[in-house]
Amino acid sequence: MPRWKALPEELDPQVREFAGQLRRLVDRSGLSVAAVADATGYSKTSWERYLNGRLLPPLRAVVALAETTGAQPAHLTTLWELAERAWSRAEMRQDVTMEAISVAQARAALGWDTDQPAAEPPAKGAKSAKKSAKSAPASEAPGTAAMPQAPQPRRTDLPSAADFPEWAAAADRSPAAAAPAAPSPAARRGSRGRTVMFAVVGAVGAALVAGAAVLLLNPGTGPAKKEATRPAAAPSAEQALPAGVRCTGAGCVGKDPEDMGCGGQHAITPSRGKAGRAVIEVRYSKVCHTAWARISRAAQGDQATLSAGGHSATARAERDGAAYTPMVEVTGDPAKVAACGTTVAGVKGCSRPVPATPAGAPAPSAGSAAR
Repeated sequence: MPRWKALPEELDPQVREFAGQLRRLVDRSGLSVAAVADATGYSKTSWERYLNGRLLPPLRAVVALAETTGAQPAHLTTLWELAERAWSRAEMRQDVTMEAISVAQARAALGWDTDQPAAEPPAKGAKSAKKSAKSAPASEAPGTAAMPQAPQPRRTDLPSAADFPEWAAAADRSPAAAAPAAPSPAARRGSRGRTVMFAVVGAVGAALVAGAAVLLLNPGTGPAKKEATRPAAAPSAEQALPAGVRCTGAGCVGKDPEDMGCGGQHAITPSRGKAGRAVIEVRYSKVCHTAWARISRAAQGDQATLSAGGHSATARAERDGAAYTPMVEVTGDPAKVAACGTTVAGVKGCSRPVPATPAGAPAPSAGSAAR
């Protein structure tokens, strides 16, 4: 049975080469993983992650392994620097991919990529009803020529001219019936002015009455349009969770992000800062709607604290110089969530939003892709 597990296929070639070099040093020394952990001061669990390609070891652990196995620290340091740059590039691509997946899921939930035929008929019907209501009474206004129209069935439930006798009286006072002889130019200008005024007033009044009649006789048009254009409800959190994700929102508060499946490819780094030499990061999972603080390259006892949504969490760095807090729920902009760190020497520092990359995702984190 082989001593080492196969390295992940998606591992970058430079990271794979570095992990293979670490394995060869351990094999040549004849030490077990537990013996390497005792000699270097880092836990056995950490070394299993380092040697299996799940986590990039800190530089101090690499130097300690070189001293334990008798290797040249300068050679291992060079390989570690190349592996760290490759690890950062891989995490940046991962963050960009998760950003694109989240945008596609949001668009699908809002119905931007799907047709909504139910929303169009009410809108077109309402518009055509308003247009016909405005055009029909305007043609019957006094002093204007009526355009020939196709015969329409008369509706007895709509308002008619008989309901407004003042319109008929205004029509009887037309210029042709009132003047037995040819009127003077001044009289014709005055008559045209009154005719235009009556036409405008009549058209506005008729449009208002017709519009009110349409709304009264068709009370379901407005609500139907609103209901039809309302986007489909977003799927429930349980149905939308990818495989391996075990919680979301408030259900994740106080839990380990790695155990719940919220870290790794589902997490990005919206803000980062330093407290002394320790790196303080806010990790945010769009799938779980949670955030947690991560501290790395720290001394044992350095701590990181995160507060959001009325919850706070704190983690202290272990001997390997890394730790992360339990999760807290995030309902707003993750870039506004800050984590602060305090070193054992009393140096304090907080994270700040990471500038966006050209692809729209936050800059990559130099830490573990697993968390």
